[in-house]
Amino acid sequence: MSAPTTAKGSPRSLSGLAPFLAPYRIQIALAALFLVMAAVTTLVFPLALRNLIDGGLLPADRGQQALALREHFFALFGVAVALGFFSAARFFTVSWLGERVTADLRNAVYSRVLRQSPAFFETTQTGEVLSRLTSDTTLVQTVVGSSLSMGLRNAVMGLGALCVLIWTNPDVMLRVFVVLVLVVLPSMWFGRRVRRLSRASQDRVADASAIAAEVLNAIPVVQSYSGEARESARFKASTQEAFGTAIRRTKARSVLVAFIIIATSAALLWGLYEGTQAVMRGSITPGHLGQTVVYVIILASALAVLGEVYGDLLRAAGATERLMELLHARADIVSPAQPRTAPRPAGGSTLRIEGLRFHYPSRPDTPALRDFDLQVAAGETVALVGSSGAGKTTVFQLLLRYYDPQQGRIELDGLSLDQWPLQALRERIGLVPQDAVIFSASALENIRYGRPEASDEEVHTAARAAHAAGFIEALPEGYATFLGERGVRLSGGQRQRIAIARAMLKNAPLLLLDEATSALDAESERLVQAALESAMHGRTTLVIAHRLATVQKADRIIVLDHGGIVEQGSHAQLLAQGGVYARLAALQFTH
Repeated sequence: MSAPTTAKGSPRSLSGLAPFLAPYRIQIALAALFLVMAAVTTLVFPLALRNLIDGGLLPADRGQQALALREHFFALFGVAVALGFFSAARFFTVSWLGERVTADLRNAVYSRVLRQSPAFFETTQTGEVLSRLTSDTTLVQTVVGSSLSMGLRNAVMGLGALCVLIWTNPDVMLRVFVVLVLVVLPSMWFGRRVRRLSRASQDRVADASAIAAEVLNAIPVVQSYSGEARESARFKASTQEAFGTAIRRTKARSVLVAFIIIATSAALLWGLYEGTQAVMRGSITPGHLGQTVVYVIILASALAVLGEVYGDLLRAAGATERLMELLHARADIVSPAQPRTAPRPAGGSTLRIEGLRFHYPSRPDTPALRDFDLQVAAGETVALVGSSGAGKTTVFQLLLRYYDPQQGRIELDGLSLDQWPLQALRERIGLVPQDAVIFSASALENIRYGRPEASDEEVHTAARAAHAAGFIEALPEGYATFLGERGVRLSGGQRQRIAIARAMLKNAPLLLLDEATSALDAESERLVQAALESAMHGRTTLVIAHRLATVQKADRIIVLDHGGIVEQGSHAQLLAQGGVYARLAALQFTH
């Protein structure tokens, strides 16, 4: 990930939200207008109160006094109505902005993460990403939709109140202002510790989320090893660490808020005391004093709120940094600046691999493939066999361009993979992985994932071809049945047939089968094998298989060992050679 350009947790980090605020200039302008009007209306209230005291409560004719009081109270009510309207309009507009910006930010970060290569997820835990998409965006929403508005409103009110106080009591308030500056400077210095602890607190919450996501995704394994207590203890330790960090942050923030409130209140009370002395000397009227009291309360309240808002800004700044790290993370694999595509073949695609050498980023000293050369003709079926770690799955990952090789070249239909747009490249390839992925949706939508625009009838046809229609139609709601998270309502073989149907619906000219029948029983394997043979007809197919019985009919079998090709030929030819394949076959067919 690219490093942030600002200091950790600095409020300047919130500038990263500018691109998300820019499209809503009109709403921001309206929110600012309502905010200023609400603040100004609040500042008008003490002036109306002064007129009430000085003009409506002074000794006068009883009738004139009652009429004057009525007029002053109507004026105060008018101010209250205006304040209510502008405050409600500000609240709605700002809340709308908070919700909209948060949704846009969440969508942008999620879209960015989806486009990262597998290398990104080798170093970034899924739980941490989810924490940033939920907890961190919630903090941003709080600031944009509430705290920032409150802060600006109280800043306007506080500044206005301070200006009026200086205008009406210049000598006293000038001294108070100097004291306020002496309060603000140490507050800013102390706020640095709050910033650091805010960032650390969010990181610890993300750690706990990462543990939870990992364990919940592997709950059958955890329970089979009776690991519930161990995992509970591990999660408890992580949350306890997050709690401890949060408490340290809360203590520091509490001290900061207390210091601001106590120090500013002391300074302002001193100023108020000086005001009462001026009334006793006859320098100002009682209404002037009442006005001063209200303005002092407004100023003190504004400063107290600003202290709270500043703490929220610090937390949101840390959250924004973490989100910006994801948003600005550069994908290792991207479409070329000037992409090219090859015409879609009538039958299968052609494939050419020359001098391929590759090692995974997490294992830079161990080559996964070395000096790998392979040519596959259109419509040919080639099987890749070998022991675990020989490099079979790596070939598929390079074909799908999840990674780029450090050396060598791969061509699909005569065009190098790095010249293809990623979407166009992957649309040419159908994949049936060893571990079938089932989404939390209906059976119909799971198969349709292979081609979203496909009709229901096309989905049904693919299901029948994959021998999945029988068990799907037997489900409580047929194709509309919800399959549960990760397909928990299906057996392993049923999940595999759903994945096969999905790939068949895609109808790509290059088909990759990674142990596609590994989870099937003998009867299901026979049925699906027949369906796969039908799907492979006229298409180029690469098959990975440990069970050699599934690859005997392949046009060619490639035997890999430690990332290199050691043998190739038909099933009969390789048996006759008496090499690696023959030994593997002897182990499987004689036991």
